[in-house]
Amino acid sequence: MTWVPDTHRYEQAGFRRCGRSGLDLPPISLGLWQNFGGVDVFETGRAVIRRAFDRGVTHFDLANNYGPPYGSAEENFGEILKKDFAAHRDEMVISSKAGWDMWPGPYGVGGSRKYLLASLDQSLRRMGLDYVDIFYSHRPSPDTPLEETMGALVQMVRQGKALYVGISSYGPERTREAAAILKAQGVPLLIHQPSYSLLNRWVEVSLLDTLAELGVGCIAFSPLAQGLLTDKYLHGVPDQSRATKGTSFSPGMLGEENLAHVRALNDLAAQRGQSLAQMAIAWVLRDPRVTSALIGARTVAQLDNSLDALKNLHFTTDELNRIDQYARDGKIDLWRSVSAL
Repeated sequence: MTWVPDTHRYEQAGFRRCGRSGLDLPPISLGLWQNFGGVDVFETGRAVIRRAFDRGVTHFDLANNYGPPYGSAEENFGEILKKDFAAHRDEMVISSKAGWDMWPGPYGVGGSRKYLLASLDQSLRRMGLDYVDIFYSHRPSPDTPLEETMGALVQMVRQGKALYVGISSYGPERTREAAAILKAQGVPLLIHQPSYSLLNRWVEVSLLDTLAELGVGCIAFSPLAQGLLTDKYLHGVPDQSRATKGTSFSPGMLGEENLAHVRALNDLAAQRGQSLAQMAIAWVLRDPRVTSALIGARTVAQLDNSLDALKNLHFTTDELNRIDQYARDGKIDLWRSVSAL
């Protein structure tokens, strides 16, 4: 039976302009970092992506090494595109990235022209696409001249393989340098993708001001702090949670101080009539400099819970002041070593 998207999907959907570009993004975008790889149930991921689209999510974010295994999230997404979205490609913003480890040897990691251009071609083949809407330098690479990394992004645009380009986890000064190099080549920096959450507020120091000054959009990844800002860890570590898998979640994040802050934030969310996850997403979106919050979802129910954050995005001054008492750095930023470059 052929799946048909909800014909009313745009009636309640809101969009935000990405910096000084002409591109709008949904306030919540779906990332395929976890739960969509070859080790996951294909039909579950397919149902989540369908539901997201039905609820007005038009932006789907990937990277070359999402899985596991590497590349499998793009392969699965490509199959879902072919089966369900062939007639809707122009309604979607699809992004991918390269920078972290992908294949053995010196050419499978970093910011070299060789790695980035080869990665994009591989990503396009895996997803069955002629182009991606956004391609990111996934991380700064201090061992590669920034001019080379940005030059590779420029080449992608000129080849028609990427409509826009972005960067992820770059610090403020390196962001300025990257934007200047791109601008000199006639290719604007569209968007920056930093980690940002109630327990990881590094972008507020100067990055958000930098992006606003440059006219660059911001899509915040990990607004739920790898799941810490949900009800999952309020009463211990459940089986099959990310914390038990030893991948992107360190058990050290579950220190008593962090958990005390999470429980207090959960109480504040309940007073607002929201789940903790909903409040955490809404809080990230309170700042107009943030274009979109990038979430993951393991099930349709989890996705719906997160998307329902959009039902209450307003915070009173008193609520924000009370949240600030517990929204402290939780030493959960896995990307701090690269963003500090």
